[in-house]
Amino acid sequence: MNFSKQLKKYREQHGLSQEVLAEKIYVTRQTISKWENDRSYPDIHNLVALSVLFDISLDELVKGDVGKMKRMIGNEEMEKNTKGMAIALALTLIIGVPSIVVGNWGFVPFGLLWLISMYFAMKLEKLKKKYNVKTYKEIVAFTEGKMDFDELSKQRDRKKYILEKVVIVLVFTTIFALLGFVLKCLTVFVMNL
Repeated sequence: MNFSKQLKKYREQHGLSQEVLAEKIYVTRQTISKWENDRSYPDIHNLVALSVLFDISLDELVKGDVGKMKRMIGNEEMEKNTKGMAIALALTLIIGVPSIVVGNWGFVPFGLLWLISMYFAMKLEKLKKKYNVKTYKEIVAFTEGKMDFDELSKQRDRKKYILEKVVIVLVFTTIFALLGFVLKCLTVFVMNL
């Protein structure tokens, strides 16, 4: 990405060491080093702080990176894992839940399909972390004017983020359990005919 080169260029133009720059935007020197060596990418708050400090636009600071970010957000591997997870969960409902009625061995297909869906879910989460998807989505939304800085600050509230994840898991689990219960009842009903 070009950000690493831009950061180093502007830091040197302003005669700042990595340590002094780090102090000015309240991060560690190691963080600045990681950014300059393209080992990590700053969040939107740090990007704004850098653009204000260097008195340049955010577009100028992330020049060329927004297109790459968009491609990473739409990463083909992430889409494959999302589809794999969805298919495995659907099969778990369609095949796995009714098979439980058969007896103890009926839990085997259910368990296997559930494990496959969790495998895809874990791969998806690793890719999101690897490609910094949340940060890239925020930067793209900000540069396209779809989100303002205050809105991004609210979204980054850690407690809200954790609560959001818990609610998503609970809602998904509830829906999955209800669908499973309905399918099991239908299976029992059909078997009793």
